[in-house]
Amino acid sequence: MPATPTTDPLQRERDHLAASRAALRAMREDVESLDIRDVTGTWVTAVILQNQIEARIAALADLSDTPLFFGRLDYLHAISEELSEGGGGENFYIGRRHVHDADGDPMVIDWRAPVSQPFYRASRTDPMDVDRRRRFGYTGGELTAYEDEHLSDPDEKETSSALLAAEIEKPRVGPMRDIVATIQPEQDEIVRSDITGTICVQGAPGTGKTAVGLHRVAYLLYAHRERLARTGTLVIGPNNAFLSYIEQVLPALGELEVGQATVQQLVGHVEVRGEDTPEAARLKGDARMAEVLRRAVRAGIALPAEPCVVVRGSRRYRVPVHELAVIIEELKARDVRYGAAGEALPQRIAHTVLLKMEQSGEAPDDRVQDAVARNAAVKAVVKECWPAVDPAKLVLRLLSDPEFLAACAEGVLTAEEQAAVLWPKPGRSVKTARWTQADAVLVDEATDLVQRTPSLGHVVLDEAQDLSPMQYRAVGRRCTTGSATVLGDLAQGTTPWATASWPEALHHLGKPEAHIEELTKGFRVPEEVIVYASRLLPSIAPGLAPATSVRETPGSLAIREVPADGLTRAVLDACREALTHEGSTGLIAADARVPLFAEALEAAGLPFLSPGSETSADARLTLVPASLAKGLEYDYVVLDEPAAVVAGEPDERTGLRRLYVSLTRAVSGLTVLHAEPLPEQLG
Repeated sequence: MPATPTTDPLQRERDHLAASRAALRAMREDVESLDIRDVTGTWVTAVILQNQIEARIAALADLSDTPLFFGRLDYLHAISEELSEGGGGENFYIGRRHVHDADGDPMVIDWRAPVSQPFYRASRTDPMDVDRRRRFGYTGGELTAYEDEHLSDPDEKETSSALLAAEIEKPRVGPMRDIVATIQPEQDEIVRSDITGTICVQGAPGTGKTAVGLHRVAYLLYAHRERLARTGTLVIGPNNAFLSYIEQVLPALGELEVGQATVQQLVGHVEVRGEDTPEAARLKGDARMAEVLRRAVRAGIALPAEPCVVVRGSRRYRVPVHELAVIIEELKARDVRYGAAGEALPQRIAHTVLLKMEQSGEAPDDRVQDAVARNAAVKAVVKECWPAVDPAKLVLRLLSDPEFLAACAEGVLTAEEQAAVLWPKPGRSVKTARWTQADAVLVDEATDLVQRTPSLGHVVLDEAQDLSPMQYRAVGRRCTTGSATVLGDLAQGTTPWATASWPEALHHLGKPEAHIEELTKGFRVPEEVIVYASRLLPSIAPGLAPATSVRETPGSLAIREVPADGLTRAVLDACREALTHEGSTGLIAADARVPLFAEALEAAGLPFLSPGSETSADARLTLVPASLAKGLEYDYVVLDEPAAVVAGEPDERTGLRRLYVSLTRAVSGLTVLHAEPLPEQLG
């Protein structure tokens, strides 16, 4: 006998979840069973097809602890053509990926599909033909609750979503979670912005700007898959700990082919072993260095001293000095890369020789021109007048040779600035020189001046406020023919060269036309905490509006003054107290005090992780240097000695910004412990 359909709505939804998981499993098995032996003509085709199949299998993975769908839309009218004539409504389950049954009918709709958009944007004022929006609650992978909004019912009172709040406040264990179930209308607009434009998101702490940027990548890959498959996508973060933290978001959304890198990894032409003074790093990151490098690259160009004489058989063809000079001056005037111009020079000289050959009655073709371009006399002129440039050797000379730097920086850098940029001890070779991070960016600029850097289809740049103008240029080179999503918060700029404004940053990035959006409504940081941290804004970012939070969590902030000799013990006690709650705990301290706490935690028998390590049920405490706290989040944060965090930076503004970052990492509770007086800006 057939099973009797259940009348329990929750059980019906569980049954649909089980059926959807079975359908996804069948989709995966169908791909796994494909036999490509009869359709591959060559081994190359076979390898390509096999790679595509393996990628498809990976994309069809069912993550058991991740909801397959998180919502449902019941439309007033049918959307499908075959159902529209009946006049009835139609419902769709909204999830992380598309799932269909054996007949090809959808069981789950990808959240990025147009039909899913009303799940995020429909409201009582604009229901978008939605009769009911249903949200689902999960514990692990088990569906445990649902909640309905009847958007087209004028008599139903508008209330806040308890399931939405629960999802936002769910304890954080493991890497960063996706926010696909909780995307808000203003976030959805950014996520679905057109690929042809660059968008810059100024986001206060807890507004979800990082997650919005990652979901934008997932959306663009869905909407423009073929285009981005050719050109590539890249997520750029501030450090490896941050990249480890976010790396699971895109795979959870079914996207596996997105690169991740830090700016330093992008410009890894030389091994970084040294460190600049703050002033030297600031100057090397100044946009004026681009002009200094341009001059340095072209410094070896010279006009010929003698004519070029090419011998072909019994004939000699002479290109006089003045004709060679015209060719070289024309190439100098053209806006082309140094290397490309150097490759064009022998062809231009050879073309001049061919004209002389034709004037003498010969009929040379392109093969003759190529042969002339390889002639020893032509090569000698090119070597003399347009010598090859090794970018790393060039920057080595620039930073080691005061006279060469002075010639290239005349009228650009003052004598004092030139002295600050020069290495204290000249480098002997590219391999042994003590390159700094700022030096590596200069090498990347010089490399691009010689040979164009390949461009990607889309780049996401997170924590962008901390980049120098030269670093912006390095990132911009990677998306000259593509678009970008720029994410950051001016109040969290913690480098001496942090950008003062987004228009300035976008100018250096090469995207001055980018649209700037501001997110001020926080979903992560409790109201009590963000209000306290915002006391620093007038000092660190006076132009920014204070953030607000949708979450009022009484008791989420505790500030305790303790005697200096009892501070370490008080911090450990606060960590133990935080660990009695569910979720993750972060102990944030000034970098100089991290070894002290590492020793104290070990002695106290409290296991702890380093930033970027994945938390688990058995290891939920992470010891975080303040310099690495940016972008991370923990359910509970214990912050040690704010004055030490401020004092650990080169200047007060940077120190207060570092403190602002540290104060805004908590999702459920923040405990601040101090023996020294708190910074006066906190009141």
